[in-house]
Amino acid sequence: MSKYYFSYGEYLKKIFPFKVYKIALDAGFTCPNRDGLVAYGGCIYCDNKSFSPNSKGEKRSIREQIEQGISFYKNHFKAEKFIVYFQAYTNTYGPVSLLQGLYDEALSSPEVIGLSVGTRPDCLPEDVLDLLAFYSEKTHLWVEIGLQSMHNDSLLWMNRGHTYEQFADALLRTKQRGLRVCVHTILGLPGETHAMMMQTADALAGFNIDGLKIHHLYVAENTLLAKQYRAGQIKTLTMEEYVALACDFLERIPSNVAIQRLTGELKGEYLIAPKWGVSKKAVLAAIEKEFARRGSFQLLPYP
Repeated sequence: MSKYYFSYGEYLKKIFPFKVYKIALDAGFTCPNRDGLVAYGGCIYCDNKSFSPNSKGEKRSIREQIEQGISFYKNHFKAEKFIVYFQAYTNTYGPVSLLQGLYDEALSSPEVIGLSVGTRPDCLPEDVLDLLAFYSEKTHLWVEIGLQSMHNDSLLWMNRGHTYEQFADALLRTKQRGLRVCVHTILGLPGETHAMMMQTADALAGFNIDGLKIHHLYVAENTLLAKQYRAGQIKTLTMEEYVALACDFLERIPSNVAIQRLTGELKGEYLIAPKWGVSKKAVLAAIEKEFARRGSFQLLPYP
């Protein structure tokens, strides 16, 4: 456990008396910036095969994906209970009846003690929030909302198909239901200065969020970003640059916010850049070393 920031692993140990692991799923959803509702093509950087293991190969049922995940984490990490993470694409993008059937299937295993639902700011209408609030009374529920940046020019470049204002509205309505929220952000977006990235940190620090995922911009195959990278139109961060930015960002985030992710993909057949040649563990160690050098840590909570 880190003494410099509040890790998700530490959070889970505080909440549960048993070892809990997260099982990521691909439930077959799409996104409104893929199917034409708000845009086409999806986010400029997104190919779920690059980071979601269940998006690769033959599609399997939720039950099959969960059973495989349970077997893997029990055998390799001695896991005891599980949170099912609806990860790929937008997992609230559909009628409530469909969502309820999928969430019920995920919770049908007695070893599943929680749900984490990944979504977008523009896919949290009132009836969906009502449904999520219903499940929060039955299980340990997280809502994971992709923001990436508070700057609308960056959101437009990414082809996100929503604005920061829509994010702020969705976040406030979600928190009004008493739901746990984890926000996703990306550091190193083209055109964003250090000051702009810190503005995103400050904006998130001003909300009552519960969790945060931060990672660097990376380039995956089969994306528009890959074409831009090969054309020399963008560059990615060095590991040293990212480590410094991550520490700068976390220094502005209240220490009661659980940090669920601190690095992007570092290897794999779909990764084009950056290739730092280290493990995720090494990146986390470098972040801790930088915090130690500075004598700083994740910010104390606001009074």
